[in-house]
Amino acid sequence: MPHVVILYTGNLEAQADMGGLCRAVADAMLTVRAEDGSQVFPTGGTRVYAYPAPHYAVADGGAAGRAAGGDGDYGFVYVNLRMGAGRSDAVRRAAGDAIAGSARKHLAPLFSDPRKHLGLTVQVDEAPGQVYDAKHSTLHPLFTKK
Repeated sequence: MPHVVILYTGNLEAQADMGGLCRAVADAMLTVRAEDGSQVFPTGGTRVYAYPAPHYAVADGGAAGRAAGGDGDYGFVYVNLRMGAGRSDAVRRAAGDAIAGSARKHLAPLFSDPRKHLGLTVQVDEAPGQVYDAKHSTLHPLFTKK
């Protein structure tokens, strides 16, 4: 069930490789290990989706921001991991740290450009008390070791 949804301001379309961010986050997820060394997120079940927001407002976008050195064209990336219940706090934190690290690394050129103003949030949610969870996939068998 591991899913990551990335929401981002549409102005980043021309500034960042968002498909590359999806791949970087997915690759980071696949490195996360449980306390016993097992892979936390199954390869065939790891999914990362990104959606631009064509309409947005970030910070004040006005005079105060410009006075502080901004141009009003601010960007934001929100990364949300939703994972099944039952993982330890350490595993949830490791997953968040892996995703945040990969996102920061991928977006480093924007963060290091003094003309760009960008925010990044990574949030990990656990799916408690699911009442229904149907799955059908031909992906998992591709990655199941025999």
